[in-house]
Amino acid sequence: MSERPRHRLFVDADLAPGIAVALDDGQAHYLTHVLRLGDGDKVAVFNGRDGEWCAGLARQGKKGAALIPAESLAPQPVEADTSLVFAPIRGAKVEFVAEKATELGATRLIPAVTRRTVIDRANAQRMRANAVEAAEQCGRLAVPAIEDIRKLDQILGAWNPAVPLFFCDEAGDAPHLLDAARDIGAGPAALLIGPEGGFDPVERVLLRRLPFVRPSGLGPRILRAETAAIAGLALLQAARER
Repeated sequence: MSERPRHRLFVDADLAPGIAVALDDGQAHYLTHVLRLGDGDKVAVFNGRDGEWCAGLARQGKKGAALIPAESLAPQPVEADTSLVFAPIRGAKVEFVAEKATELGATRLIPAVTRRTVIDRANAQRMRANAVEAAEQCGRLAVPAIEDIRKLDQILGAWNPAVPLFFCDEAGDAPHLLDAARDIGAGPAALLIGPEGGFDPVERVLLRRLPFVRPSGLGPRILRAETAAIAGLALLQAARER
């Protein structure tokens, strides 16, 4: 193939050469009416399992469409297991976090209710939509899993102790995250970001008592929750690449 397709699309179906992938109404509308693609036009398609494929568009009637994979563009990469545990924040900020976490390589998003969490719900469907769009735009071949929102103590109680949880503590007495995470390599790791009002003192004491928790700092200033999530994931990525 001489030129890589300009447009990318995430699908849930399995991908194999010559096997048509039916598109839902929204995807068909986007390709045929927003992008104005026609029969045979090429789209890069991925599902998080089978790598990336070059697929030809096949219109079906006035509204329907399918993609037919023809050529492998890239194998499915093995990504480092990186979870983001975070307290939901108001409005579109939680969707912003889902988008940026996807771009920064998070493999799992875990909304957590802490003592000072302002809202106790998270729209997983909207977060997933933003994560899918971010993966399509940034060239990633996977979309992070999004768990149901749970209380922080429930998450900690079920935690795999083999996975270090880097607790971003705004108290300022913890080592910088780059130093705390210098030994993780390609192994699993997770980042814990607090709510807009910070962690309750009782939570800080509990977290520091858990053997798998590593208190960590993000620098000299107290960051907004969404900024802390982005900075923390970027630092974890940098620590892995050292």
